[in-house]
Amino acid sequence: MRIDSSPGSSGILDPSPRRTMRYFGNRYVLGLTATSGISGLLFGYDTGVISGALLYIRDDFREVNDSSFLQETIVSMALVGAIIGALVGGWINDTWGRKRATLIADAFFIIGSLVMCAAPDAFVLIVGRFLIGLCVGVASVTSPVYIAEVSPSEIRGGLVSTNVLMITGGQFLSYLVNLAFTEVAGTWRWMLGVAAVPAILQFFLMLALPESPRWLFLKKDKAQAISVLTKIYDPNRLEDEINLLTLASEEDLGSKKTIHYFDVFRSREMRLAIFAGAGLQAFQQFTGINTVMYYSPTIVQMAGFSSNKLALLLSLIVAAMNAAGTFAGIYFIDRCGRRRLALTSLVGVFFSLLMISGAFYLQTPNTRTGYLHSNFLHGFSGANLGWFAVLGLALYIAFFAPGMGPVPWVVNSEIYPEAYRGVCGGISAMVNWVSNLIVAQVFLSVVSVVGTAGTFLIIAGITVAAFAFVFRFVPETKGLTFEQVENLWKEKARGSGGTHQALLHGLA
Repeated sequence: MRIDSSPGSSGILDPSPRRTMRYFGNRYVLGLTATSGISGLLFGYDTGVISGALLYIRDDFREVNDSSFLQETIVSMALVGAIIGALVGGWINDTWGRKRATLIADAFFIIGSLVMCAAPDAFVLIVGRFLIGLCVGVASVTSPVYIAEVSPSEIRGGLVSTNVLMITGGQFLSYLVNLAFTEVAGTWRWMLGVAAVPAILQFFLMLALPESPRWLFLKKDKAQAISVLTKIYDPNRLEDEINLLTLASEEDLGSKKTIHYFDVFRSREMRLAIFAGAGLQAFQQFTGINTVMYYSPTIVQMAGFSSNKLALLLSLIVAAMNAAGTFAGIYFIDRCGRRRLALTSLVGVFFSLLMISGAFYLQTPNTRTGYLHSNFLHGFSGANLGWFAVLGLALYIAFFAPGMGPVPWVVNSEIYPEAYRGVCGGISAMVNWVSNLIVAQVFLSVVSVVGTAGTFLIIAGITVAAFAFVFRFVPETKGLTFEQVENLWKEKARGSGGTHQALLHGLA
């Protein structure tokens, strides 16, 4: 391990030249990642399956069919649960560990799935949705942190991005399940209940897997932590990793044994870290991923196709593109860096939103909701404008999925000190879910006021703000150890010039 003592340097430990592990270089690490990533699969499945299940829930429960409020509550109650679950999940992670947090989430996910599957009325169904939301919230904190803490620094970004791949894969799976059960008796009960299967699988797999070595070090279980580390690193590197963990755990234990939520805001370096992490999570939602996904059927209608089956097929294609884009993110995030990938993603998202907004704008002036009418300005045909919008949609997914999809989760899994990682991860995940809920609640209201074209133009403006935010406040963490990242914030808090160079080194 080397320390940079050159003039103007911040004294931050340089990445060791022996940090050369590749993504597929250790099957044990991949196994830990895949098992923990089942949480991401459950996360994605739950967010995607309700759209199809709700159609059949309305058929079975008249009170749901007659009440838009009940329909909205069934959908949004999972978001409410996720907000609470993310916040509480941070405390569970730091107090009981990443493994126990996963087991607790799985247990409640199984219960929630079975409650929904057997629900005799809408109100029991809402309770089940709330339980599922709690589990998704806990999982959204736990899985990225666990994967990051068992990952070698040089492939940490790709491995944490694998969890995002599982999320997008879960969404794709939910559409397939919706199609598979459309002709089966019980339809929506199968759609919602089948989620218990991967939760049961993960529960039993996690029983056989170790706790995070970093959490074990923090709790003074050094022998067990070293036992895990020997399966991750070769002997030449193992000593360096143990020394880093020992120093970090001693510092954390020496400063404060129990971290509370308010402790996060008492030091300047932690305020800077949580601002960057939570801001990234908020901008992930406010740059429009859920609104674009919401409007994908409308864009198909603009292209001249009105079939519901075609709209469902597009949902499958969009989900597949999202997953494919995440594969690209896994490849690039440890090569190009988190910061550069996010900035490139936001540039592409901006121009894609302009294309979608322009396609809606060229509709007849009296069309404010985005649905296709037969007359268009300046002699444009509906189909031509529709395909222009579809192209914008495709480009949006192509740019968002590799960058702003995984980067916020990766960055939040690695920018906090060990003692703060669960609590800060919980706060930032809660911000993501609150932002998600805000977007879901206000989107249609904004459309009714400024029109669809204007709404997507506003989101494009938010994308510009997101670019400025990433450029100014988010450091590059590619290839850095957790201790090196922690030193970045300390230098930033002191306002030294060396830190500015460190923050921008990924753009060089």
